[in-house]
Amino acid sequence: MSQEQSGQSLYRLVDIMRRLLAPDGCPWDREQTLESLRPYVIEEAHEVVDAIDAGSPEELREELGDLLLQVVFQAELARAKGWFGPDDVVSAICEKLVRRHPHVFGDVKVSGSDEVVTNWEAIKAEEKAGRGVLDGVPKALPALLRALRVGEKAARVGFDWPDLTGARSKVDEELAELDAALVSGDVAHAGRELGDVLFALVSVARKANLDPEAALRGTLERFTQRVRGAEALAATRGLSLSGLAPETLEQLWQDVKARE
Repeated sequence: MSQEQSGQSLYRLVDIMRRLLAPDGCPWDREQTLESLRPYVIEEAHEVVDAIDAGSPEELREELGDLLLQVVFQAELARAKGWFGPDDVVSAICEKLVRRHPHVFGDVKVSGSDEVVTNWEAIKAEEKAGRGVLDGVPKALPALLRALRVGEKAARVGFDWPDLTGARSKVDEELAELDAALVSGDVAHAGRELGDVLFALVSVARKANLDPEAALRGTLERFTQRVRGAEALAATRGLSLSGLAPETLEQLWQDVKARE
């Protein structure tokens, strides 16, 4: 890492992006719109998360660059529409950070991080006056994360259980309703009840200070590794997972778990 890390190189990225979007620039870049770039923003954000989970500084540096490119790319497309430019994007977030940290940039005193969060939310509420309780939750968030954020915001106005016990009891209630819907054979009804179960589980996670996204990712990673382990173990026995009897698959699974 070079000694100077003041952010000055951001100007170079803006210049490169403007060159790519110039009349004699890159045909592909010039064809892009805010809408066409939408999936890339989501994909690059997820790849940043993957790099964090992998614990790889090299991957994280690269993926953060790819995500930053999307920010600059979209800011330049917005500049072409006469909406705003990259400097406006940076200025806006700088002003927000200063405004929401009066304990750093002003004379407000705080006792700790809990009070910082409380003040942040109060300042944010003043900024968003007139908006609905849930208006700030992006619809494009992954469903589990969106459920967590919706629950958090609803809780701030009293739509919540007083403790973890109430949230956990709701899971049992929703599971019973799902079971009844499955027995009825009404697929649409079962789908709604399944959604209620998932939302109730996210509420339990929130009350228990657990991250449901991280929890599910961990489970998926363990499941993936176990399936791969079962494949490798089966191969050593001259077998393929496809077409194996259920009891053989179960034994492979237990053997892999035992090796863990």
